[in-house]
Amino acid sequence: MSSNFLESMTVNNLQYAYFPGCVAQGACRELYLSTAALTEALGINLVELKKAACCGSGTYKEDSQLLEDAVNARNIALAEALNLPLLTHCSTCQGVIGHVDERLKEAKHNNPNYVEEVNNYLQKEHCSPYQGTTTVKHLLWAIVGDYGLDNLAAKVIRPLSGLNCAGFYGCYLLRAQDTLPYDNPFQPESLENVFRTVGANPIYYQGRTQCCGWPLSSYATTQSFQMAGKHILEAMAAGADCLVTPCPLCHLNLDSRQPEVAKVIGRSLGLPVLHFSQLVALAVGVSPDRLGLDRHIVSTKSLLKKLGF
Repeated sequence: MSSNFLESMTVNNLQYAYFPGCVAQGACRELYLSTAALTEALGINLVELKKAACCGSGTYKEDSQLLEDAVNARNIALAEALNLPLLTHCSTCQGVIGHVDERLKEAKHNNPNYVEEVNNYLQKEHCSPYQGTTTVKHLLWAIVGDYGLDNLAAKVIRPLSGLNCAGFYGCYLLRAQDTLPYDNPFQPESLENVFRTVGANPIYYQGRTQCCGWPLSSYATTQSFQMAGKHILEAMAAGADCLVTPCPLCHLNLDSRQPEVAKVIGRSLGLPVLHFSQLVALAVGVSPDRLGLDRHIVSTKSLLKKLGF
């Protein structure tokens, strides 16, 4: 993407090539719904990449790094063809696709033959070549870095006053890429800054930047649930009314499996877990009915009652 195009994007004309990912179109459909509602309320235009493929969530490279790079070079090339930055609301997709983009941009200078090999695979499938001309950006970074917290504050219609929000960053958003221009991977504040902007109270606790346990869940289920339970208990002990995560896979382990987690650790839990987009959408006046909150395993009724809905 040219620097002129980036400079021409203002809060009034933000537009992205939207990569929704798999989980938001299946197990976490509420994320897809709430992202659409939030971006509409903020005036952000999303052009959905209907032909995009699953990023692989880090598993492709276990068989072949070339496979992961080729699949995601194609995803990036779809955004490049629109001359738009690629936007995702999934931390795992951000980590995987963003890291592929970093690796291929570096390879263009250090190993151009490898980029040519990747593009040869794309050409065989009649796909546009990867050029390295755009960026890959999570919705959180788009709100903080492009839209801006001052502009977000101006859109707040219903401040989330008195709501204690514990951010759960997880692994991929902070540590998968070599560079992180919008936050400190060791002491992140972007979620907490958004909480303050929408009138909520940020809650700090030890596990907010640790793994939720999802990657272990298929082969070390007990350990996975113990990890999730530890984070939930820490957030509850710190006074959280809810967890808020920018990652749908974290949401699955922390919300969808919370009843199973409670059984494994032998403790009563019941802490609501919101997607980042749901929380912000509530503050800018989107009706809860549009956000898929009834799809959650842990009820959000107590949270909505506290907010006066």
